[in-house]
Amino acid sequence: MTTATSAVPLSLWEATAAPPPPTAALEAHKTVDVAIIGAGFTGLSTALHLAEAGRSVAVLEAFEIGHGGSGRNNGMVIPALSRTYPDGLRARFGFERGSRFARLIGNSATEAFALIRRLGIECDAVQGGWVQPAHSPGRAKLVHNRYEQWQGLGFDVEYLDESAVRKRVGSPLYHAGWLAKSGGHVHPLKLVRGLATAAIAAGAQIHTHSPALAVSEGVNKSGWEIATARGKLSAGKVIVATNAYTDNLFPSLRRSFVATRSSQLATAPLPPDVIARVLKGGLASSDTHGDLFFAHPTPDNRIVTGGKLFFPHNRDVRLRTHVTKRLAHIFPAVGAEVQFDYAWHGDVAITVDFNPRLNQLAPGILAVAGYSGRGVALSIALGQRLAEAAQDIRAADDLDIPLTPVAPIPLHGLLAPLSRFELLRYRLNDRREVRT
Repeated sequence: MTTATSAVPLSLWEATAAPPPPTAALEAHKTVDVAIIGAGFTGLSTALHLAEAGRSVAVLEAFEIGHGGSGRNNGMVIPALSRTYPDGLRARFGFERGSRFARLIGNSATEAFALIRRLGIECDAVQGGWVQPAHSPGRAKLVHNRYEQWQGLGFDVEYLDESAVRKRVGSPLYHAGWLAKSGGHVHPLKLVRGLATAAIAAGAQIHTHSPALAVSEGVNKSGWEIATARGKLSAGKVIVATNAYTDNLFPSLRRSFVATRSSQLATAPLPPDVIARVLKGGLASSDTHGDLFFAHPTPDNRIVTGGKLFFPHNRDVRLRTHVTKRLAHIFPAVGAEVQFDYAWHGDVAITVDFNPRLNQLAPGILAVAGYSGRGVALSIALGQRLAEAAQDIRAADDLDIPLTPVAPIPLHGLLAPLSRFELLRYRLNDRREVRT
């Protein structure tokens, strides 16, 4: 996390969100049906569904609501994984389970926006669609294939040819694209705090500044006990929803993905005639570059985007310079003089295959992690499924997301420092693609 150099908040989201609902640290011994570790989208959606079902539930959060990835991401609500599509899920998990998983993913944005509307959460939600533009002719074939896969499952998707994608996105550089009409974008910090408010209103307890320090079997091996600095939580079931912010409480889970830094930026408000020429209708976009370019507009005419650097020195200045050039290259209407009012960072949990994981850490303890940059929609949708598992409505190995064993990555400690070299490979491949 960067340090503040002035009184300006670190992120656009922090600057424009209302304070979180009042919470307190756990300072007693409480007993509930279900304990949840982590007050992000996954944990709070699960807590909300459990509380609405009449179950007693308590959430432990090490910091404040929205401290982790749920409050720091770019806000795009995407009904697709970053690398694996329906055919790949069927190849990995079998036709029936792979199709179920694909339908969960494909429906996730619809479910997320429906929950926002049902709860009346004010989070600048715009369901204007999400597009994946192709940056080369070769990638145009790829996005057409992805469009066909989602269309084959009955989802409301559209293939955009070169003329259509350039008109919708507002860039002369793209060759085609596929559009998921259910996608869009939100103000993620407003959303996560709105979910917390709704969960509390439904009866859930949320204890912030209460990191889980130890998990042990309960008395007579009945359920689990979670120790914090000043309290203890006893529960029959436990949901671990810490994702990229997982610590050594569950070492094997922490080593099953790599936590990488993601940098986001928000421009100063752009003139209405400029913003009208890009990302038409509030469209959210993340393209086919390995060194991903992503962007979406905000209600006050900013563009939220981001980028990566190979060398970490002088990060903030160099990142702004790099993203300014890239934004002007993709969107000529924006120009090279664009200013960024905010820059912020957060961690993303990346798995080796870029697929999220549902793991059973012990009998009665489930964890979801590794959204790999596509967690806003899916984490909210998974809350209902995790709540069903915690109530024994459905078995853990019969959820829409397949249950897999925890698989620590070999030589995990070397991957984080070496992962930045992947950026060089991505950029080289991106250049080769454009030339072919």
